[in-house]
Amino acid sequence: MQGILYEEASIWQFFFVTCLLGGWAAWMTGRASAQTWRPVSSLVVFLLLLGIGVRFIHHALFDGTMFTAQYYVVDTIVLMIIGLLGYRYTRTNQMVTQYHWLYERASMLSWRAKS
Repeated sequence: MQGILYEEASIWQFFFVTCLLGGWAAWMTGRASAQTWRPVSSLVVFLLLLGIGVRFIHHALFDGTMFTAQYYVVDTIVLMIIGLLGYRYTRTNQMVTQYHWLYERASMLSWRAKS
């Protein structure tokens, strides 16, 4: 998988920077976007910018390449998944808490109208 998904010598560096540091930032970005009632399109823009920041951390800490489309896309896809999960989780909590007479929780990431 080295060379396809990550360029570092160890997969642990990829997990640390992209999944742990970047994933935490993506989750908090998704959470903040949901709490301020922003649309998903603005979250996508924020996560694209966060992908550039994650590539910079790879470059600064582990001497990775800064401007590589392949690794930027991989990092950004991971960030998008985590950020959108944070967005849906927070939005579901908002809907079932603030509109408890209209909606009930269907799962951790969705709600449905009360019958």
